[in-house]
Amino acid sequence: MRAALELLYRGSGLLAGFFLVAIAALTAAQIAGRSLGFAAYSFDDFAGFCLAATSFLGLAWTLRENEHIRMTLALHHLRGRTRRVFEVVCLAVAALLVGLFAWYCCDMTLTSYQLHDVSQGLVPVALWMPQSAMALGLVVLLVAVIDDLVAALRSRPTSYEAAEARRPAAQAPGFEL
Repeated sequence: MRAALELLYRGSGLLAGFFLVAIAALTAAQIAGRSLGFAAYSFDDFAGFCLAATSFLGLAWTLRENEHIRMTLALHHLRGRTRRVFEVVCLAVAALLVGLFAWYCCDMTLTSYQLHDVSQGLVPVALWMPQSAMALGLVVLLVAVIDDLVAALRSRPTSYEAAEARRPAAQAPGFEL
């Protein structure tokens, strides 16, 4: 089970990377096209779809690698059981909020599919396609948050704590409070 979850998180992160490379390729093609007199219509629309995909598909992997900006100011002053209780409450609230966001995003994607909703650009794109990447990213994030919640409830290290422990001391994050 653990291997399947890690594969899910890594696969989501790799898909995010793919869409990031796609943004670069679309941008380069648009620049080259302008230089050569080729009108690259709707490339910015597709780059925007890729941006949404890379942003949402990368959420779970970023959480697992302790790269999200987290407000840990209060956690640094808590110790032992009090800290763990606070962490469990935070993860439970996060699971609730991400779950609601994922639910409504999946509902929006299904509605777009049922209504045959298309984008407004020159090239009509069925909106369920870019929305499905967003919904998938949120569902994977929900699984990752629940995974960490279960770890915290079992008094095991969360994924971001384990990632922090693996990080060399010289490579401490710069934005963590």
